[in-house]
Amino acid sequence: MALKRSEESESTFPHFVYRANKTREISFPIGGIGTGCIGLAGNGRLIDWEIFNRPNKGGMNVVSHFAVKAESDGKILDARILNGDLPPPYMGDFNKPMFQSFGFGPPIGYMAGLPHFRNFEFEGTYPIAEIRFSDEEFPGKVRMRAFNPLIPLNDLDSSIPAAFFEIEIGNTSEREITYTVCLIVQNPLPTGTTVNVYRESEGVHFIKMSSSKVKEDDPEFGDLTIATDSSEVSYQEYGFRGSWFDGLYVYWKDFTSPGKFRNRRYPQPQEGIRDHAILAAHLSVKPKEFGRTRFIIAWNFPNCYNYWNPERAEKPTIWRNYYAKIFRDSVETAFYCLKNWDRLYEETSAFRDGLFNSTLPRFVIDAVSANLSILKSPTILRLEDGSLYGFEGCHPNSGCCEGSCMHVWSYAYAPLFLFPKLDRSMWDLHYKHDQREDGRISFRLQLPLGRGQWAFPHAAVDGQFGSVIRAYAYWKFTGDSEWLKANWLSIRRSIEYAWSETNEDKWDFDKDGVLEGRQHNTLDIELFGPNSWMTGLYLAALKAGAEMAEYLGERERAEEYRTLFSRGKRWVEENLFNGEYFHQIINLKDKSILEKYASTDPSIISVYWDEEHDEIKYQIGEGCGIDQALAQWHANICGLGEIFDGGKVKSALKSIYKYNFKKSMRGFFNPCRIFSLNDEAGTIVCSWPEGKTKPIIPVPYAEETWCGTEYAVASHMIQEGLIDEGLEISKAVRDRYDGEKRNPWNEIECGSNYSRSMASYALLLALSGFKFDMTKDRIEFNPPRMENGGFKCFWSIGTGWGTFEAKTEKVTIIVYYGKLRIRNLSLPFLKDEKIKAVIFAEREAKCEWLKDGELIFTEPLILSRGQRLTILLSAEN
Repeated sequence: MALKRSEESESTFPHFVYRANKTREISFPIGGIGTGCIGLAGNGRLIDWEIFNRPNKGGMNVVSHFAVKAESDGKILDARILNGDLPPPYMGDFNKPMFQSFGFGPPIGYMAGLPHFRNFEFEGTYPIAEIRFSDEEFPGKVRMRAFNPLIPLNDLDSSIPAAFFEIEIGNTSEREITYTVCLIVQNPLPTGTTVNVYRESEGVHFIKMSSSKVKEDDPEFGDLTIATDSSEVSYQEYGFRGSWFDGLYVYWKDFTSPGKFRNRRYPQPQEGIRDHAILAAHLSVKPKEFGRTRFIIAWNFPNCYNYWNPERAEKPTIWRNYYAKIFRDSVETAFYCLKNWDRLYEETSAFRDGLFNSTLPRFVIDAVSANLSILKSPTILRLEDGSLYGFEGCHPNSGCCEGSCMHVWSYAYAPLFLFPKLDRSMWDLHYKHDQREDGRISFRLQLPLGRGQWAFPHAAVDGQFGSVIRAYAYWKFTGDSEWLKANWLSIRRSIEYAWSETNEDKWDFDKDGVLEGRQHNTLDIELFGPNSWMTGLYLAALKAGAEMAEYLGERERAEEYRTLFSRGKRWVEENLFNGEYFHQIINLKDKSILEKYASTDPSIISVYWDEEHDEIKYQIGEGCGIDQALAQWHANICGLGEIFDGGKVKSALKSIYKYNFKKSMRGFFNPCRIFSLNDEAGTIVCSWPEGKTKPIIPVPYAEETWCGTEYAVASHMIQEGLIDEGLEISKAVRDRYDGEKRNPWNEIECGSNYSRSMASYALLLALSGFKFDMTKDRIEFNPPRMENGGFKCFWSIGTGWGTFEAKTEKVTIIVYYGKLRIRNLSLPFLKDEKIKAVIFAEREAKCEWLKDGELIFTEPLILSRGQRLTILLSAEN
């Protein structure tokens, strides 16, 4: 179907446009949650084909691309592939086969030898990308829009295994031109087995690519479909088979000949060949008008197995992708995409526009949106029942650090706020499969489910108590008290493991509210002795547990938790704060600290004792750690209140900015992994100010800059009023991911697409002052800074999402999706203001306005999709 309009496309978000060298590292993931993805390069190439249930960085589905041609009166005016220039280097790749590697130029599959566009620019507003192409030789301007639906609270439509492409061509000439948009894709199934079949049904033209030999229970089994709903179509089920460069010669001759493709079909697969298929749409466009066409690349590779940590069984256990339970094959997926395109794009665009049309700084919107791409990357799997499973990140060809690692994923708040039930499913799997009866949780879930618990001998303190905080957050965010009742036993066991007699690491063995024992954590080592980082998370879990216990009628348990919390809080503030920041108490020369664990861990001395320097290794000691007040960050997000004294917390954050934030790395010593360098800025994991004792061998990763912890501390600074400092740290992260040096949609730590970076969502929460308690139907907005008297941002709660806007004359909440039930609306920034009226559904709502900025409705309001609540402010203010 050719769609025409008379307006030229222009950039909607000019601050998110990448040009020239700033496009060279771009790979924009297009795929569903847990489905894998295809990368759209900054110049338009289709790269990183990660659709086979594992990462595939740099993996090409060779020669797969879009191309366009223009013809008039039976003559070809011009033809080009829909790519811009290939960025250098041009010497060739090191890791290719002989005669195709370094010294042989760019791989042929990169398509750099085919005519392409001189001018292009990439606009990236995740989850939607647009590339605009032009060239003096081509009679038209071309725009490619690519996306996969990302619709908060709709995890089904956000988990479609497909890439959506819309190609628009504007005729810049003075005559009518017929344009052909061609998609050529290689069948990715094993060589010598590929089968391509064209069909048309219900206005959809498609070619299904499959295998003649791969069995249905084989991990390689699957299919891929290319499809369009254009009315004028031609195709070739098979590209020309030959050797040398035969296929490209014939393809280009066929494409650059006037008219349509003529089909080519072979009777059977050919050994050593992976066939290509071609699908083309033809558009007749009058002068100064525009034509559009739509394509889908859909895939279905249903069979998963644990390739990263295989079972001992001879044949691996197979489980099916969640999407394979929804869609029978890639043809069914393609039909669903095309038949529902308009709705899917509209709802995705509503989310994108709500997020990007805000008054937040560009780099904040960038940080929040770009890291949502992690959900669409191969870091994520959805298990057979739809539950979420995540690696920490990705190696080039496998997941990195398995098991929905609790001490990493506890930082990742974006899934909770956008897909709360999906987020909850990950944590529930840990409770179901990884928790012992005494409460200890193995922090890496093993697949396939039911395999047993991970054999690592320690629970992670930050993961264990992080799970309690996240349980509290989910309860408050959704108001789902039935879930809380059903899972309370697991939650309280998680807390009480701290002082359990069966706790091998003796966390709080004397039950005084302070952790003194062996404390495994996200630095992949154990800390020994009291420190605010681990104990703070324990205290936050106790405080959350007390509130949950009170709600469930367990008053004695609630009082027990509160007493421990108060005792521990007091001790930390009196003993772990050095006047500037919180630290760790440990005598690094005391070998006996380790020896008491030797009976159960004979290797502890060899791992942690530095014989030459007579010192315990891998500790913080007097250092200034980036996560020293992490518990307060969590508490601020979840509405838990004070964990540590506010003045001490603010002082600690100022110290992190002073000592850990490096404005240039050029003169800084970093023996660890390098995530920032040269004149880039970043915030390191741990520093030791002048005059403080630094262990000879300190905690691992101390000199590294981790995006996720940087976002956490930056958003915490904003929460505590250090707005400029928090924004500077956030900007430093995104300046590193500028498209030239690193991919803006792939923040790295322990591998690519690293899950901890989804902590960036907290920047939105901090700058909007968004808080929630849906057990009381209460939400709050309290932006700490307004721009020219105004503020606008996106919000999401467990049942709906939309935008919040504050102006000098009114405040407006709009629901774009779902619904919002509110009884209390808190707007502290309007404290002491007078209001003229509160309007809902074109009527004045009955409510009480309190001087502290609290709006209490007589009856709960339920805002449905498209509805708004408007608070008119009095001109007397």
